[in-house]
Amino acid sequence: MDSVDRGIVHALQLDGRASFSRIAAVLEVSEQTVARRYRKLRSAGVVRVVGGVDGLRLGYISWSIRLRTTPDAAQALGLALARRTDTFYVHLLSGGTEISCFTQARPDDGETPLLDRLPRTGKVLDLSAHSLLRGFAVPGGWAGLACLEESRAAALRFTPVPEVEITTEAADRALLDALATDGRTGYPELAASTGWSESTVRRRVDQLRRSGALMVQLEFDPRALGFRAQARLWMSVRPARLTAVAARLATHPEVSFVGVTTGATNLMAEVICRDTDDLYRYLTERVASLESVQTMETAPVMRTLKRIGSLP
Repeated sequence: MDSVDRGIVHALQLDGRASFSRIAAVLEVSEQTVARRYRKLRSAGVVRVVGGVDGLRLGYISWSIRLRTTPDAAQALGLALARRTDTFYVHLLSGGTEISCFTQARPDDGETPLLDRLPRTGKVLDLSAHSLLRGFAVPGGWAGLACLEESRAAALRFTPVPEVEITTEAADRALLDALATDGRTGYPELAASTGWSESTVRRRVDQLRRSGALMVQLEFDPRALGFRAQARLWMSVRPARLTAVAARLATHPEVSFVGVTTGATNLMAEVICRDTDDLYRYLTERVASLESVQTMETAPVMRTLKRIGSLP
């Protein structure tokens, strides 16, 4: 990608619904150039803008699930998990015999929760589930995409106001489903999907985004961007230093996700590096320097079956 492509990607990371004209003004290129470049990047599978709810913000219970399967089952089971509406970041790990994913339990939904179904799946050899208690970094804010100087970034950055209280309702489902497919869906199309007026849709999207309940995020393929080593980390950290270590990891440019969890390990992270040499240096130099990290397990991401949004 050239500097314009990288600028567009960073702009959409800062505000996934920023208009092409606004991005063009910041990048000092034409609106047509921005629109054409974005469509090319999207059609190539490099990036996609999608909407998703912040489960922790809305009181949902978020889980990190790790499965060990028979060698013939991981791909099919992973795809089945990816097709569900309540899963995100579904990865095949460690040679293709492990699956890692997140799910959100919606207490008001009538469907059987994912955690009730998995132990009865015959191909699953081992299952561990960790409740996500607090997130310190999310993939949408990964520093590896940053390229604009702060003055330009500030002109694009969308900042929610999390102290605003809000809940999602059953009537929001059609709106959220449409945004999960394409976070840049226009207001006329969202109005058609929901049966609301365009002004009502505009107001509701703004309310949900401002509160932080709706996150319009940039999905990206690290490999297409030149980052070919991705891994999940599970760490055991001394409780007295848990928050400090999580906050420290969140500042590392290699880290795309950090969360405090329940379970035998109490901190998990995802890192994205240029290659395996960079991953080795990160683990043996950056993580190893954190004395409060007592144990660590690493699993390379072999394939990503789903990120945030609905499967295309």
